[in-house]
Amino acid sequence: MKATVNDCKLINLPQIGDRSGRITALNNNSEIPFAINRIFYLYDIPGGESRGAHAHKECHQFLVAVSGSFEILLDDGKTQRTVMLRSPNIGLHIAPGIWASEINFSSGSICLVLASHVYHEEDYIRNYKDYLAYNS
Repeated sequence: MKATVNDCKLINLPQIGDRSGRITALNNNSEIPFAINRIFYLYDIPGGESRGAHAHKECHQFLVAVSGSFEILLDDGKTQRTVMLRSPNIGLHIAPGIWASEINFSSGSICLVLASHVYHEEDYIRNYKDYLAYNS
């Protein structure tokens, strides 16, 4: 069954803290719906710029705005949906088969990405026409 933009869910992450600060801990298959096999983060992105613009065949991703804010434009080939991330205790699960673009970064933003798979170029679909053909 093909994923739709409605399969991409915002997830509230647990917070522990008081006036001296907060911590959010993430565990495999607990707070997010997959085992984490790769972690990376995007930073030093000029305000208003965009990243991403690709889909994964098998890899799940979970994005968190650990600092600043940005939007994610989700596209399943039929429907588009935009989600804003601006809090380090809310993340977005992006299912495989969804075209995703991170857009409108605020200056100083940091996007944390947790992925279900290690990097494999063959898992990426980087051309939108190829994505539409793959997804049809």
